[in-house]
Formats: sequence, C-alpha cells, structure tokens
Amino acid sequence: MKKALKWIGIGVGGLVGLAVIVAAGLYVRGGSRLNRTYAPEVAAIPIPTDSAAIARGRHLVVAVTLCQGCHGDALEGDTLIDEPLMATIYASNLTAGRGGVGASYTDADYVRAIRHGVNPAGRGLMIMHSDAYHNLGEADLAAIIAYVRSVPPVDHEVPATRGGLLGRIFVALGFFDAEAMPMIAAEVIDHEAPLAAALPAGETPEYGRYLMSIAMCTMCHGPDLKGGPPLEEGAPATPTLAAYGAAGGWSAEQFVTAIRTGVAPHGNTLDQELMPWELYAKMTDEELGAIWQYLASLNGR
Repeated sequence: MKKALKWIGIGVGGLVGLAVIVAAGLYVRGGSRLNRTYAPEVAAIPIPTDSAAIARGRHLVVAVTLCQGCHGDALEGDTLIDEPLMATIYASNLTAGRGGVGASYTDADYVRAIRHGVNPAGRGLMIMHSDAYHNLGEADLAAIIAYVRSVPPVDHEVPATRGGLLGRIFVALGFFDAEAMPMIAAEVIDHEAPLAAALPAGETPEYGRYLMSIAMCTMCHGPDLKGGPPLEEGAPATPTLAAYGAAGGWSAEQFVTAIRTGVAPHGNTLDQELMPWELYAKMTDEELGAIWQYLASLNGR
C-alpha cells in the first residue's frame, strides 16, 4: 500500500511539475508575443490646422471611428480591462494634459499608432482597431490627427497596460484571437500597403463600403458582414448586414430611421449596448445614404 501511495505521489508530482513547465513556457511565449516589436514605414502626411479639417476630424471620431468609445468623451483615457490575473488594459489619454501622449507624440507617432497599431517603442497596441483604421484615406487620417491635436488638455494619469499571469498564457494559446477583432492588430495589418486613395464622398456603394470599413462594422458583423456569434452570453447572434439592404426588404428610409431612432421597421428597438446606433446616428444623411447603397448592393451575399 505504501509503495502504491509512493508511486501515486511521484506520478502526481511529475504531472504537477510538467504542468508548471508547460505553463512557464506558455507564459514566456505569451510575453514574447505581447512584446514583439514592429518597424513599419510610417507615411509622412501633412496635418492641417484649418477649422474645416478639424471639424471633419471631430465628426469622424465621434460618428464613424468612435474613438471616444475607448478613450473617453474628452479623449482623456479610460480603463478597458482591470483583471490583474488576466490583464490590466488602458486606453491612452490622447490629450496634451498631464499623463497624456499629446504632449510627446509627433505626427508620425499618431500615424504609426492609428494606421499601424504600433506605439513609439515599436510594440503592438492591444485592443486598438487599427485593422479598420488602416483603411483610412490620407485626408481623413490627417483630419483625425488634426482634431486630436486640437482637443483641450486633460490631466489624467493612465497606468501602463500589463498582461497578467493567466492573460499571457491565454495569449499564447490564442484564446483572445478573433478574425473580426484581432487582439493585436499589428499582427494582421499589411504594413507595406500604401495609404488608401482618396475616395470622393457621395451616396455611392463605394463610399458606403469605405465608411463601413473604418466604422468597425466587421468587428461585430464579421469580416464578410455575414454575421457572427453573439457578442455576449444570452445575446442573439449578430445578423448578416445584407438583411438590412434591399435583399432584406428594408427601404432606404427605414434603414435611416433605424439608425436615427434605434427602432427597426418591424418595431423592435435596437439594443444600444450591442449596436451603438446613437453614435452612428450622428452620421450625415449623405453618409447613411452611402451605407444604404452599399448594403443594397450586397444582394443577400
């Protein structure tokens, strides 16, 4: 009996030791992934200072790219995840106030962060939607930077983002990876792709497609806009956006009404927590018309 218990103890000890070795290896692998550096060729673009460009940048930030969703209404920074064992992730204070990056960031730093998802030290930013913002045309990217530079400074010290023990292991295992929302966008971006060519604004499918590509619609509705899994437990699956085009029987007026009021044609109310329609409602009639034209062109695909 004692021999059996001895061998059982040895076996359990061996398994525990093996588990520790595996966990340590995964921890190191996860840390290596988080600390990987990138050296993208950052395009030098002129940043305007005129009021029209700043107004355009503000509109994009509050109605299309939704930067304030993570960085706060005043772009003062905010806590995204606060689970020490998993991760503590903070959205930067973008202003020039105390604790903000605005006092030190160069134009190139902003381009690198927004378009490439990489900080000045070369590390990939976590939960930064540069996979979408990489699609920004030069004029719109410049306008966003112009607006961010213009916002009043806010004194707000934001702690450094850190990966916890379990978080690093899960990162190594790919638990946080999703095609529609990469954890580290810098890993999937084509850093050598040139800036997007200027696209004329107008109620066209092409402009609608552009707007949807920078508005992060694919984050919830999937990379092909054919829908995705529920965003949270108990929520319905995210629907295909083709259902909101002509193929779904909606009219342009019904689509615009749904975005402006949050009420769909069949009477149900869009869940603001799952679909931030109150933010997208700030889009112009031309922008919503362009998106409608693009959705209508999908023909159920």
